[in-house]
Amino acid sequence: MARLEGLISRQLQGAALEWLHDEPVLALQGARSVGKSTLLRALAATLSATVIDLDDPETRQAVASDPAFFVRGPSPVCIDEYQHVPEVLDVIKAELNRDTRPGRFILTGSTRYDALPRATQSLTGRIHVVTIRPLSQAEITGAADGLVSALLADPAQALTARESTTTREDYIERIAAGGFPLALTRPPRRRQAWFDNYVTASLQRDILDLARIRQADSLTRLLERLAAQTAQLLNISHAAQAAGIEVRTANGYEKLLEALFLVHRLPAWGRTASSRAGRLPKLHVIDSGIAAYLQRVTPEQLARQSPAAMTQFGHLLETFVVNEILAQSSWTEDDPSAGHWRTRDGQEVDLVLESRDGRLTCFEVKAGTRIRAEDLRGLRALRSLVGEDFAAGIVLYTGRYTYQTDDGLYCAPIDRLWTTDPRTP
Repeated sequence: MARLEGLISRQLQGAALEWLHDEPVLALQGARSVGKSTLLRALAATLSATVIDLDDPETRQAVASDPAFFVRGPSPVCIDEYQHVPEVLDVIKAELNRDTRPGRFILTGSTRYDALPRATQSLTGRIHVVTIRPLSQAEITGAADGLVSALLADPAQALTARESTTTREDYIERIAAGGFPLALTRPPRRRQAWFDNYVTASLQRDILDLARIRQADSLTRLLERLAAQTAQLLNISHAAQAAGIEVRTANGYEKLLEALFLVHRLPAWGRTASSRAGRLPKLHVIDSGIAAYLQRVTPEQLARQSPAAMTQFGHLLETFVVNEILAQSSWTEDDPSAGHWRTRDGQEVDLVLESRDGRLTCFEVKAGTRIRAEDLRGLRALRSLVGEDFAAGIVLYTGRYTYQTDDGLYCAPIDRLWTTDPRTP
């Protein structure tokens, strides 16, 4: 893997500078250790600004004592981990009542903006919130842009014929490594310890910013049960029963885990009740490496040919691919909405991206090296349902070749997501 310095050269930096031309407040939210602070420092250096680090206890105390003093500095005011002193949002609102010029504030937070009650009331309509995800494979490998932006622009031009040399073992290695920068700098034997410390710190420290949890072990058990559901329809009752807690409690805990960016829901897509027959969301762990760790599965176990190992590999692979696509779509100018589609008779599409003009770019993830006719059923059904709004459907699989099956439907190796340069073998 690349050195840490190279990994933090994020695609979002250029996009963030563009957003600052239009928005008075830019909030970069995401899990701890995804690179938000590094991105903030890079933006601050470019804009000749300083960073107020609220992770530092002394700084936090000073800002809590007099938030107005710190917020009234020269633009942009850059505040790292603002959720530690949410009162700054009220002061920012007062400042914006006097001056709404673009680029006045850049905030980062390790808690979802809409999970903080003060935040939901203070800056609505004046803040642009961007979720920073773990590093994508395109960022890790240094791909110029990744495939998703090209697919959204012109699928036929984006998917040119080229043979893949990525093996199942290669995919397993990438799944197990995940995309957290600090995890990627560690050898596999030490990466598990990093994941363990990360999850423990998130559940025992960061959760206190949101709620008082008396039984942290219950939260840990629920997270493990939810991780076992990654890339599947969310069944909170089953997870609660397996964790030994009440369903009502599990619902509240699951929302806390979402607020800390440990898991996320992929909602059911549909414009009408008939096109959204399956209303349950799919659950995904925010990072495939964290998901594999929580399932206590090693690369060696995933490589086995047993039915259990192949099922685990399929679910982790889907989470890996969905997270990659969502990360790349967040860089695009369109920033499409995302969901999954499922009918009552079992036809489904793993990921649906809907652009602002209503066009759909759809993805199905398959763990096999060959595509069968039934693998295209869901995409064909959705194409029939939406007609001309169906821009493209792509089956991403572990095989070698890219090809078109019929009108608007393509099959492509998964690694095409991050090997878009024609000079790349």
